[in-house]
Amino acid sequence: MFRKTYVEVNIDNLKNNVKNIVDYYKDYDYYFGVVKGNCYGHGVTYVINELIDSGVNYLAVSSLEEALEARNINKKIPILCLEPINLDYIDICIKNKITITIHDIYYAKELLKKEINQKLKIHLKIDSGMNRLGFKNREEIKEIYNKLKEKENIEIEGIYSHFATLGINDKEWDRQVEKFKELTQDINLNEIPIIHLAKSAAFINHPKINFCNGIRLGIAMYGYNPSPIYQYKGIKGKLRKIKRELYKKKNNVSKTITEIPIELKPAFKMYTEIIQIKDIKKGEFVGYGATYRAEKDEKIAIMATGYDDGIFRKSKGRFVTIQNKRYQIIGDVGMGMTTVRIDDTIKLYDKVTLIGDKVSIKEVAEHNETSIYETMCNISKKIPRVYIKNNEMIAIEE
Repeated sequence: MFRKTYVEVNIDNLKNNVKNIVDYYKDYDYYFGVVKGNCYGHGVTYVINELIDSGVNYLAVSSLEEALEARNINKKIPILCLEPINLDYIDICIKNKITITIHDIYYAKELLKKEINQKLKIHLKIDSGMNRLGFKNREEIKEIYNKLKEKENIEIEGIYSHFATLGINDKEWDRQVEKFKELTQDINLNEIPIIHLAKSAAFINHPKINFCNGIRLGIAMYGYNPSPIYQYKGIKGKLRKIKRELYKKKNNVSKTITEIPIELKPAFKMYTEIIQIKDIKKGEFVGYGATYRAEKDEKIAIMATGYDDGIFRKSKGRFVTIQNKRYQIIGDVGMGMTTVRIDDTIKLYDKVTLIGDKVSIKEVAEHNETSIYETMCNISKKIPRVYIKNNEMIAIEE
């Protein structure tokens, strides 16, 4: 680690998040740990087995590349690929025990033409309203389900969908649940071992769907409750609350839960260091394009990080912390360097918290007009991940 720009991952927080979720949501049999996107930016090598040790009993990934990376880390855990895998590589899936997703009738029929000599597990993906991957025709689902059942060495292990909304103050979540029921009414769901509809927001915000026995632990596993926080302060707040309650009643919005009695702690922090300090005079500019001009004499510091590391160019104006105090980024973010306005207390090579204490990832995401997911996933893989367990560094993934 030649440059002191790195991500710190707290293994204890990850493990406790999983344990708390599994302990609280006891009525499920399958807890899918979603480890796509480099474990949402946390890194896979030192994370996957810790998640499994804490209660995850199935992994979910995006691509075959991710599936094989996870398989190299753990030889036994079942792995579901959420996106379709090119059928030219089905033998690789079989050899490595990768469960594949069947998402449309053309793909399914091409698979049925293949000679499959060993067991291949599949999950059917239903499009319940997002209009992304999945079957959305009831007759096609019935046809393919029956044909796949007859195909030797193919096991229909699961069926699932992915909801587009939280369903807290909208009726779309209920519509999507009903759409799933409608599309699958011609097949016997009791014959399918695993049914999973709920991502983090769904299992946190809604009571268990009675026919589901699996949940997908995504953002909650990494320490974030995706539920919006509503504050009803003052007269306007009370009016908003009344309006929302009337909407829910008028549209028969199902029961929702916005607060859960379990602790979820973020495990992700990002640091860098000060590599130069200088004084600038009133009227001097900072950075590309002269977009920032000092209105008075100021002290600035250059940080060893930039957009090549995943620090969005929109970060101009957001805060970092140095010596437990907040300081503002000024000027355009460069590829590998960023400038912050400081005071006389800051010293060369001081540690800077880009994401972490006093600068939450939620604050950073909101400033950049994006999501927590995108913020974490955009931190470059070339940035070292430093793993902390029992308050000690156990590994560095570079």
